[in-house]
Amino acid sequence: MKQEISKQSKILLIVSAICLGISVFVPIWRIELDAPQYPEGLGLQIFSYKLGGDVDIINGLNHYIGMQTLHAENFIEFTLLPYIISFYALLMLISGIKGGKKMLITTFIAFVVFGIIAMVDFWRWEYNYGHNLDPNAAIIVPGMAYQPPLIGFKQLLNFGAYSIPDIGGWLFIGAGLLTLIAVAIEFGWLKKWIKPNTAMLLFTLLALSSCSSKNPEPLALNKDQCESCKMTYADIRFGAECITTKGKVYKFDDLSCMKAFSSSNNTMVIDRWYINDYNGNNVLIDATKAWYVLHETIKSPMNGNTAAFAQQHEAEKFAASFAGKISTWEEIN
Repeated sequence: MKQEISKQSKILLIVSAICLGISVFVPIWRIELDAPQYPEGLGLQIFSYKLGGDVDIINGLNHYIGMQTLHAENFIEFTLLPYIISFYALLMLISGIKGGKKMLITTFIAFVVFGIIAMVDFWRWEYNYGHNLDPNAAIIVPGMAYQPPLIGFKQLLNFGAYSIPDIGGWLFIGAGLLTLIAVAIEFGWLKKWIKPNTAMLLFTLLALSSCSSKNPEPLALNKDQCESCKMTYADIRFGAECITTKGKVYKFDDLSCMKAFSSSNNTMVIDRWYINDYNGNNVLIDATKAWYVLHETIKSPMNGNTAAFAQQHEAEKFAASFAGKISTWEEIN
């Protein structure tokens, strides 16, 4: 006779199935490369069915050191993986709707085995990718291999390589953890029953933290250095900051430094611009919505001579003290 599982476990399994279903369509893993010649870094995103990110640039660099070029059609995994993940999503959904304890434990064990096999296959691919080098490459470093890390950081010549889960990977991990919680509930491994809403809340926070964009970082007086002029912050009132579409943060001690830096790095795509409120206590505000006062008597660190304000009336009051005028973001750019 089938042993029914609790309502809590059914909800956890259904949520796990939904997470796996979503993971098919978003990047599962990413490898980030940092080097001095690429201040924003390069990124390789691995979906269940394709490669994304800076694939063409990475392939161009790999050519010089004899590494294989990356093409989705060369990987059978991209053909099979969407179906395999969908199968496990369906299996968890069925387990959650009408499965018993035996089906639950079978689903969990099968999912763990699949996860182990997937990581072993990923390591095998990285090993072949980093070791099978063209002996006729333009650049050959004797004894050097370029295998990226399975997870974490590894230095590869002048590149720092980071290998970490992406949104789909965290959803995949979350599905496994929720299924484990369901198993623990059904087999009495927990002293107290875990409420499904508590488990789902924790997972939601995990998912949001993994995909949320990076927030601005407060500027540290007499500690942070300007990305452009390399000067340490001396007057925090004029500090500025920008964040790229890849989430990289750059800090500046003057608006003029931020503008010069972005102009000299025209391949970099800026997602958000911030400027310190002149009247605030190290408060970064949206630079595109700020009000600006430009005047030669405003002595900023690198002669930008511009003060920013969150409120128009504050800018007008400040400008009136020396018969100045206020400007918008569009007008100063």
